[in-house]
Amino acid sequence: MSVIITEIKNKVGIITLNSEKTLNSLSLEMIEELKVILENWKTSDEVACIFLQGAGEKAFCAGGDVRKLHDAIIAQRKVDASKVPQDCFDFFSKEYQVDYAIHTYPKPVIVWGHGIVMGGGIGLMVGASHRIVTEKSKLAMPEITIGLYPDVGGTCFLNKMPSAYGVYLGLTGARLDGADCKFLGLADYFIESSSKETVLNALQQVDWDGASHKTVSHILENISKEVIIPESQAELHASFIKQFEEINSLEDFRKILISHNDKDEWINNGVKSFEAGSPSSAHIIFRQLKQGKDLSLGEVFQSELNLSCQCCIHPDFAEGVRALLVDKDMSPKWHPATWEEITEEWIDSYFKELKMENETLRMEI
Repeated sequence: MSVIITEIKNKVGIITLNSEKTLNSLSLEMIEELKVILENWKTSDEVACIFLQGAGEKAFCAGGDVRKLHDAIIAQRKVDASKVPQDCFDFFSKEYQVDYAIHTYPKPVIVWGHGIVMGGGIGLMVGASHRIVTEKSKLAMPEITIGLYPDVGGTCFLNKMPSAYGVYLGLTGARLDGADCKFLGLADYFIESSSKETVLNALQQVDWDGASHKTVSHILENISKEVIIPESQAELHASFIKQFEEINSLEDFRKILISHNDKDEWINNGVKSFEAGSPSSAHIIFRQLKQGKDLSLGEVFQSELNLSCQCCIHPDFAEGVRALLVDKDMSPKWHPATWEEITEEWIDSYFKELKMENETLRMEI
């Protein structure tokens, strides 16, 4: 069974991530296939527009297949723990190449962000020219809970969010629904999930000889204009988020979050993830967002590739995946275990430039 299904209908290239059992999580095989399809369709006269979706009704894409990365890291540690496993480098570098390709694609790319969209799924969605969410969309970047950080361009899209939402979401992995995504600029259209065929039929009736991005925008605006979007929980918490705008340190963030008096379910969920997450990840995320504010998109992906590979030779990423997905004991043993044990030198070590086979770690974009 192919992990990617493609079909072309009147110049609409439909790509389906086809791994319903894993909630369409991205494997290296899936990423490599996607990369080839996007490259081939970029210059093909047969394709004028791309529609990217996930198989089934549960998820567009629940992230990367981090279980396989965990296994590669454990195997590499038995040989040379200081080296980045080749499988990890290949996964992250090719994943970010696909993300970058979507961000810079010359043709309209529509993403049907229905159901669960997490981590790598957000990476595929956020760079598309036309991003659709539905009443069943559930998005999050919960990497702090597995000893990682919000990658796949998170340095860029979290920094673009209004107020201090970016740093808050990065550090708490807070869950978002479709209304939240519209408010925060992660999605362009809120469309009822029952209207998917309506969208596809409208796209397939276009005369693509004279059509463009504006044609797609017009179609989606017409279909979405009748929809009543629910209240956004993120927007309702604007005054709470505003408190984090002037923070200068992670300790400032922590104090405001923990000491906030009027905690409801939305805030409590954020506190829970933040406190249970990797202390190292919290420091990395805060620095990642601060340092990456003025980077170009290409520089963002290069810096994230280095940081992701560093996470593969630091202890917490493999340990976080072990606790969540391998042994499923939900009790990660973070190293360092507490905030007090983390030094500036330790965080510096995550941002040190890595080399692969004596060459600076780079990817082609």
